[in-house]
Amino acid sequence: MCGRFSIAGFEGFEERFQLKIVFPDLKPNYNVAPSQDIPVILHKGSNQLAFFKWGLIPYWAKDPAIGHKLINARSETMDAKPSFKTCLQRRRCLIIADGFYEWQKEGTFKRPHRITLKSQELFGFAGLWDTWKSPTGELVNSCTIITTTPNELMEPLHNRMPAILPRDVESVWLDPCITDSIFLKSLLTPYPAGQMMAYEVSPFVNSVKNNGPECLVAAGGRLF
Repeated sequence: MCGRFSIAGFEGFEERFQLKIVFPDLKPNYNVAPSQDIPVILHKGSNQLAFFKWGLIPYWAKDPAIGHKLINARSETMDAKPSFKTCLQRRRCLIIADGFYEWQKEGTFKRPHRITLKSQELFGFAGLWDTWKSPTGELVNSCTIITTTPNELMEPLHNRMPAILPRDVESVWLDPCITDSIFLKSLLTPYPAGQMMAYEVSPFVNSVKNNGPECLVAAGGRLF
């Protein structure tokens, strides 16, 4: 699964994601957690930035609390799930990140690790989104991160990993004219392990209340 990630900086992200508007006031988030508003990229004629609640609330949901259970969607089965099937065909997005956290189990102890690209560049998780209307008429946009099988780097840490899209696949994923579920699922392969790195970080990151550069510091004290 993917239950925590980071966006330590936004330098150059407009060019990276082909956005026409400059956003000077975006703030880093070193410990992004479910239920927070997170930056996503949509394609509506051109790429656009939006902020959606993490934890997908299907448009038909009676209780928005369902979003707490839908922070991730499994790539293998999402086209068979009522919560995700329509979103896969019509409402896809990129979720901006520069790293994510995973906890390696050792008996009863869990060691937190941060996983990034070796280039330290921003990247996009494959995501789905939906809009829910509350009984009072409020519209809530929410999203989920798609997960896939782990690559060789992730296997010792966890049996799932977020689906990171290569740059040349991002525009295909966002293209609203593409609706073939089988083709879309074929894009969600494990990111090449050789282009990624992982390192153990301090238990400081365990609490969602902790949100600072300390979350990025390796257990041995090095800041990547």
